[in-house]
Amino acid sequence: MSPRIPGAEQDTSLGAKVFREVEQRIIDGTYAPGESLSELRLSSELGVSRTPVREALRQLEREGLVHNIPNKGAIVVGISEQDIADIYDIRINLEGLAARWAAEKATPEELSALREIVELQEYYVSKNNALQVRQLDSAFHASLYDACRSRPLRHSLAAFSTYTRRVRELSVQAEGRAAVSVAEHRRIYEAVAAKDSAAAEAAAKAHILKAKENVMATI
Repeated sequence: MSPRIPGAEQDTSLGAKVFREVEQRIIDGTYAPGESLSELRLSSELGVSRTPVREALRQLEREGLVHNIPNKGAIVVGISEQDIADIYDIRINLEGLAARWAAEKATPEELSALREIVELQEYYVSKNNALQVRQLDSAFHASLYDACRSRPLRHSLAAFSTYTRRVRELSVQAEGRAAVSVAEHRRIYEAVAAKDSAAAEAAAKAHILKAKENVMATI
């Protein structure tokens, strides 16, 4: 049985929860491209009324993840290979900017958090614990975004990370990629810690470019 979404009294907040849940299911492939998502089906699967489902489907159409057809319901569009390539191309520049600003603005506490994540990744790579490495990959990037001290940039990067999470996980699982990715994180951290903004930007761009190449080969 599909998990029910925790209740909320107001449809506005519940609609947001339904949107996030359905968005994640589309991104992770639970709902495949071409699949029909009716209000009745989603209402039953998620244990909510049709009103928040209707709101969520409108938002998903605005995001380009579904196409609503009158009298037929929503059809999953999903994320194409070209979408993923475009997102990585945008991320190369945005992530480079985030690393540059992190090198200029990161606090000692933020640097300590980045170092701890890298060290934990290195430890789990040595133990061949792919699950922990993947989880810490997301934590590293989230910490880097926090350290850049730009809410607009952090928001943009977080949105892209959501869309590429599934293929990023596949990428890290590829033979030998985990160790290389962690070494790239180490170079980014060391440049940020040294307050070398140019080196931090270059290291972050190289990291995302390599990730893109690996992901495109995977899919």
